Amino acid sequence: MSQISIQSCQREVLVTLMRIMTVKMGYMLKQMKRMEHIFDTNEFLSSEFLRSGSYRNRENIGNACSSFICHKESFYSGRLRDVEIKPVEYPYIKRRDSLPEPKEKEKPVGLWSIIKDNIGKDLSGVCLPVYFNEPLSSLQKCFEDLEYSYLVDGALEWGKQGNDLMRILNIAAFAVSGYASTEGRQCKPFNPLLGETYEADYPDKGLRFFSEKVSHHPMVVACQCEGRGWKFWADSNLKGKFWGRSIQLDPVGALTLQFENGETFQWSKVTTSIYNIILGKIYCDHYGTMRIKGSGNYSCKLKFKEQSIIDRNPHQVHGFVQDNRTGENVAMLVGKWDEAMYYVLGDPTTKPKGYDPMTEAVLLWERDKSITKTRYNLTPFAISLNELTPGLMEKLPPTDSRLRPDQRHLENGEYELANSEKLRLEQLQRQVFLNFYSQG
Repeated sequence: MSQISIQSCQREVLVTLMRIMTVKMGYMLKQMKRMEHIFDTNEFLSSEFLRSGSYRNRENIGNACSSFICHKESFYSGRLRDVEIKPVEYPYIKRRDSLPEPKEKEKPVGLWSIIKDNIGKDLSGVCLPVYFNEPLSSLQKCFEDLEYSYLVDGALEWGKQGNDLMRILNIAAFAVSGYASTEGRQCKPFNPLLGETYEADYPDKGLRFFSEKVSHHPMVVACQCEGRGWKFWADSNLKGKFWGRSIQLDPVGALTLQFENGETFQWSKVTTSIYNIILGKIYCDHYGTMRIKGSGNYSCKLKFKEQSIIDRNPHQVHGFVQDNRTGENVAMLVGKWDEAMYYVLGDPTTKPKGYDPMTEAVLLWERDKSITKTRYNLTPFAISLNELTPGLMEKLPPTDSRLRPDQRHLENGEYELANSEKLRLEQLQRQVFLNFYSQG
């Protein structure tokens, strides 16, 4: 075949490939526009709506402890009555608002070189250098779920007034609020050693909390918290897998909340994924379905929307409260896990076309925006969890997370000491297990 014929064939192949690519690109653009259209029509609120708060001009809603009450006879007629519940008062306690200044400069470490051989595997057994940790343990992270415990206090008071609907609405907001502190957090907590504990007494929140690592393989953490008039307990086992560019964390376990009258609510957490761990800006997302099962009149189903590449409004949460007696939807919940949650009474899906449920949205919970700009993006509440206040060390058992030397060195910015201590403790734990199993 001549040189001219070969060049002619090559040109024809290139032209054909370009035509195919043009057709595919056109199809992809149509699909993206279609998805944007679907996304917009099903979107119940925008970030502008969350920021503006213009809906609050309808009523003076105050906060979660000064919201709306709706009796059965007025609920279906669409009339609302404003009733205040008595706020719970707690003493003020001064806590630290920042971490110590680091004593050393942090060293960059390539994550890919450490976990490249673990694609598709469970990461619970992979030992990472201390540079990938934040100065908190998984036991302390459990306590972070109770940062907005005032929502449970509010739920208790609503229940005392006989308003079971407002009770579960506050509980749903509480279940979502536990994810707010994860926004901007790029480091993992320390894996606790078997038998490691964490206990906290927070009179300023009316809470007494205790957590412990109760199993090593699989790693299981259990916790219990006592508030004023309610108890909360949970067990947690995160199954993590590495997929090359992301880490997927599937929770196993249940969270239970019980009030003094015996009414119980139980739910499980949704899936968490951490993206761009090799290249790009690291971020996390929570997605899946959360079902809050109540032993009384109401239950709740929440959908955490998974973030997509073209998502202009991420972190959305949307769901309904269902009457256990009739199976009907009696309220809608909508918001974002990193910003705020709102409720709308009734079932907006049964309203006439053109009805905008957000014109009747009422604020349930709003995230504390006072994030201290530290190297770990810890919230003020999280910063207080590892604090050793005067006289506390003498009261703590030696198994408490605050006394872990590697975690304390990391908080002080002593990275070399933290890393060597972490390796020492992990090797010691492995040796203990080897001796245990060798003895039968």
